[in-house]
Amino acid sequence: MGARAPGRTSAGRDHGAVTVEAALALCTLAVFLAVAVGAIAAAGGSIRCVDAARELARLAARGEPDRGRAVATRLAPAGARLALRTEGDLVVAEVSAELMQPLPVRIGGRAVAALEPGAAPP
Repeated sequence: MGARAPGRTSAGRDHGAVTVEAALALCTLAVFLAVAVGAIAAAGGSIRCVDAARELARLAARGEPDRGRAVATRLAPAGARLALRTEGDLVVAEVSAELMQPLPVRIGGRAVAALEPGAAPP
């Protein structure tokens, strides 16, 4: 009664294990790829925010805040929020944006420029 046929091992019971392991490996690879693409998008968006903030601060310090906002809007990621304020003789520009809509991740950049002589504060 409990005798096994010659040549048969217990490996026959693990017939679907390779399929499950392959499925788990593919899921892990997909998650890793999504995280890598998100990190690259965050780095690119952050650079765009810094560039936009730099141009906004520079032009506002020269007395052209409206032109600075127009340039910064073109440089910043879509839907970015621009903030401009003065602190004494400095102009501070901050640009921030949502990285991906379903995720609550914000990226941003900040730039400071000295107000040029004769320029009106924004």
